[in-house]
Amino acid sequence: MADVEPHESEGRSPPVATIGTVEIVTYLLLIALSLVLGYDNVKSGAGWAKDGPQSGYLPFYLCGILGAASLFGLVSAIAKRADGARTFVAREPFRRVLQVFVPTLLFCAAMQWLGLYVASFLLIAGFMRYVGRIAWWKSIVTGFVFSLAMFLTFELAFDVLMPKGPLEALFGR
Repeated sequence: MADVEPHESEGRSPPVATIGTVEIVTYLLLIALSLVLGYDNVKSGAGWAKDGPQSGYLPFYLCGILGAASLFGLVSAIAKRADGARTFVAREPFRRVLQVFVPTLLFCAAMQWLGLYVASFLLIAGFMRYVGRIAWWKSIVTGFVFSLAMFLTFELAFDVLMPKGPLEALFGR
């Protein structure tokens, strides 16, 4: 599988989602967003006061436009769905997207507890090893050098406050 070009395996990969399904889910999410934001704008005042529009007046009507446009799109997507199901994403390309998305999401979560530099080290070394299939020692050295360069640049050269974890606390920064 490693010798196959990415675009060659996509034709044989089963679909994960169709275009119609993604359109319908997106329109439903946009309708829900417009309803939530519209409700919030009504609570903050979406009417007209003696001195002019209240703070939620314009946003409320923008939510109404978003909701109406999304409803129109939803009806159109449901009507088009009978035409046939074209693939939005196949399993193999989706797997490659998840190879980047999941570690990045974990990096964001880990940064809250480990700090920017330790989380960056883990992300870079992990990507190099598992996605790039680079030797462990090269992955660890590169992750360490990159994290050290970030630390020296942000903490010492520019004196910028970055998220810290317990390891950085040992260095008194």
